[in-house]
Amino acid sequence: MYGMDKNVGSTDKLVRTLIGAVLGTASLATVAGAGPLPAIASPVLGVVSLVMLATAATGTCGLYSLLGIDTCSVSPGETR
Repeated sequence: MYGMDKNVGSTDKLVRTLIGAVLGTASLATVAGAGPLPAIASPVLGVVSLVMLATAATGTCGLYSLLGIDTCSVSPGETR
């Protein structure tokens, strides 16, 4: 198979999506001046939000690969 194997399970994807959405909202609120955070926090939160959403969408996490973590359960006979 080409590319990285999936290593992000369904519960992990849900948590990543929720965290990504919250961080993205906080980033946009900071840009709009509605958030209590300093302006430098906005791009940081935005990047982390995009990473969380991307790893949830693709089902792969590079850090998990480096650390040998796999939250993706595979039933017998299934492939990733």
